[in-house]
Amino acid sequence: MKRKVKIGLIQMSVPPTKEAALVKAEKLIRQAVEKSAKIICLPELFNTPYFPQKPKADVEEYCEPIPGETTKVMSTLARELKVIIIVPMCERAIFPLPRRGEGQGRGRTRYYNTAIVINDDGKLLGKYRKNHIPHDPGFYEKDYFTEGDLGYKIFTTKFAKFAVLICYDQWFPEAARAARLAGAEVIFYPTAVGNIVGYRPEGDWHDAWETAQRGHAIVNSVHVATVNRVGREGRMTFFGQSFVSDPFGKIMKRASTGRDEAVVLELDLSRNQFFAEGWGFLRNRRPDTYQTLTSGKLVEKHRRLKKVPHYRDEIRALEK
Repeated sequence: MKRKVKIGLIQMSVPPTKEAALVKAEKLIRQAVEKSAKIICLPELFNTPYFPQKPKADVEEYCEPIPGETTKVMSTLARELKVIIIVPMCERAIFPLPRRGEGQGRGRTRYYNTAIVINDDGKLLGKYRKNHIPHDPGFYEKDYFTEGDLGYKIFTTKFAKFAVLICYDQWFPEAARAARLAGAEVIFYPTAVGNIVGYRPEGDWHDAWETAQRGHAIVNSVHVATVNRVGREGRMTFFGQSFVSDPFGKIMKRASTGRDEAVVLELDLSRNQFFAEGWGFLRNRRPDTYQTLTSGKLVEKHRRLKKVPHYRDEIRALEK
């Protein structure tokens, strides 16, 4: 039996202010709803500039608590339009310190690269905090974000069961596998990825990015939906091309390289089971042989990495 759902990917350039970003996002979300989308995903950090392309900037103005103003706006919109909205943003979380005498100690602030999921009744279904945090030229996220502490979340809705992983998570097959084994029928990847202006990489970053995620779709027999930013911010040009892959790795739809778009596509979720049964990738797993997958890190970043020519070239390009 076919199980169909329409999803919407909001590919957009991000204005410099939260207010402008919210206005643009709402306009594009409404366009997706006009095309009958039921689950709609915004790009990574949709309401702020991609500030991690610079190390150690002041991010206080970009981050907010959950729930907060952005949660309120998007909850109202979801309730009005009767759709589910995936909202990636910078979360400011305050953790209380141990009590001192009769008073409460000052709180410790942490920042997370987070996606909240709002149900079609406007209620907060939950949130996912990005687990894998990069720290490379143009993507200095470890200077800002704490690694996620909520595991891999599955959001169960009347339209579909899905997971949300964020950008750098997309390079880790373990994350996609964990989400699929937990029951995800679609894996959404809100993303902010592109090319550094003035730097010529050795390989094709876009091709590697797309190919890795198509691989996740194939080996997990699951639909993958990736939402990117577009436009230039600072020394970064985001390459757009948001896409949806079916469980056989076929690109079902791909957005443009430079336009704001509300991409809507109907998925037949029963195809997940069809391919899973046919290939047997999940049925024939051998968990008893995978102990080394949790035994620690394979390679630490070398102290001399900054002296590697291509690494220096990236840094020079970012500093122009």
